[in-house]
Amino acid sequence: MKKIALPLDVKGVHIHFVGIKGTGMAALVEILFSRGAVITGSDVAERFYTDEILEKLGICALPFSESNITDSVQYVVYSSAYSPQKNPDLIAAMARDIPCMLYTEALGSYSETAFSVGICGVHGKTSTTGLTGTVLKQLDLPFQVLAGSVINSFGNRCTFTSWAKGKKDGVQEEASRACADTVPQGKHYFVAETCEYQRHFMSFCPKIIVLTSVESDHQDYYPTFADIQNAFIDYICKLPQNGTLIFCADDAGASETAALAAKKRGDIRLVPYGTTASGDYALSFDGVGGERNRFSLGLYKNLALKVPGRHEVLDATAAVAVSAELLRDAGKNPADYSAQVAAGLMEFSGGKRRSELVGSARNKNGDSVVVIDDYGHHPTAIRTTLQGYREFYAGRKIIVDFMSHTYSRTQALLDEFATSFTGADQIILHKIYSSARENAADFSITGRTLYEKTCAHFADVHYFEEILDATPFALEMLDEPLDAKKYPDGYLFVTMGAGDNWKLGREVLKALDAQS
Repeated sequence: MKKIALPLDVKGVHIHFVGIKGTGMAALVEILFSRGAVITGSDVAERFYTDEILEKLGICALPFSESNITDSVQYVVYSSAYSPQKNPDLIAAMARDIPCMLYTEALGSYSETAFSVGICGVHGKTSTTGLTGTVLKQLDLPFQVLAGSVINSFGNRCTFTSWAKGKKDGVQEEASRACADTVPQGKHYFVAETCEYQRHFMSFCPKIIVLTSVESDHQDYYPTFADIQNAFIDYICKLPQNGTLIFCADDAGASETAALAAKKRGDIRLVPYGTTASGDYALSFDGVGGERNRFSLGLYKNLALKVPGRHEVLDATAAVAVSAELLRDAGKNPADYSAQVAAGLMEFSGGKRRSELVGSARNKNGDSVVVIDDYGHHPTAIRTTLQGYREFYAGRKIIVDFMSHTYSRTQALLDEFATSFTGADQIILHKIYSSARENAADFSITGRTLYEKTCAHFADVHYFEEILDATPFALEMLDEPLDAKKYPDGYLFVTMGAGDNWKLGREVLKALDAQS
């Protein structure tokens, strides 16, 4: 089958997106719009946070319909959630012989038009991508970046383009032309989060790869660790001759995977980062003070980050490594940019569902309550994130509300999940948030299985099948008098997981605001 590719120059090209509200889809829309493409798209009527992103570009998602495929449509990009055999837009496009490609294929096609950096790993992809883009904003390089979630420092978008002008007079075509007129003619850099699930990253064409971590995950697709590790090795081997792999030396899986890839491809340049690395990206953690993580690298000293967790410091180190390598590629000396790198790191404040500060309030005793939401849904992510909060918010009592995502992951990593809450004082658990790809009847575990396992390791664990049923109990917990010596700063209430238990944090805030 002939490979379908987007044209090198998309200025004025009409591309229709099926499932345009998906996070990755909306992000790719932003990228292509910035290069002058004319965009239309369709999706369900339910409102998502990406609607706001699209509206800023003058784009309104249409209902699915064959009438969306007009004579002007030249390419169709579609989400894997929609079937070419069932979706009316796709059926109509194929009947007209309009080139149709999956989101991952379109992203891969676009990556061929730039000097591309693929950021991958089981953990830390989004934060590392967001941090990289935020640092690059401070540098004199032409670049675009695409993250898997909204990043605050990107103007609450998933992407950032160094040359984009934005909407003009509310007319998409005029805005597209205005953006396209400023596109650099020479080399530009493209940094993107690339996902291992179902080997989606194999469509991407990187010159540099960042590998943050490798361990067992997505057990519905990768039953064994070897399966997922081999996928990462195959991705690394997509690097061109003498391509660069930046990998976390502190992660055993990433280090082992880098070594195995190097055996297959001896030309690949290995660049380690972390506390066990040496050279420019050797990390020295200098401690926490004033709600700042303070650290130094071989290349840059006295850096700070205002998001919690040592894992975030590792992600920041990877971001600095990418930025420095791109400066070198552009013929610049990274040592001359220490102030800009430090400023970029301090500008980063996280993103949606990534240690997202939802809000703060006071309980009936006047104690401070901070509510944070985080996407962490793997035992390692839970453990490192909560440990980071414990260090960063040392004077707060931490209550975590966790909802496990997928039966297959929960069953495969049950013992690891049950022991992952060491940073919390109190724990609330719920039913398993299933995936459309699995049938609950095929599994012997439930949310209560995880609850019972967790009770064997922690004393203060509670279970509510439905999320919002926990609201009155959570408010009771947050109104309990605190030991002023142990918890002088109040409470930290954390909703964590890839499910929809984030709703509980917002309900708690609403109730606290109402009673104050």
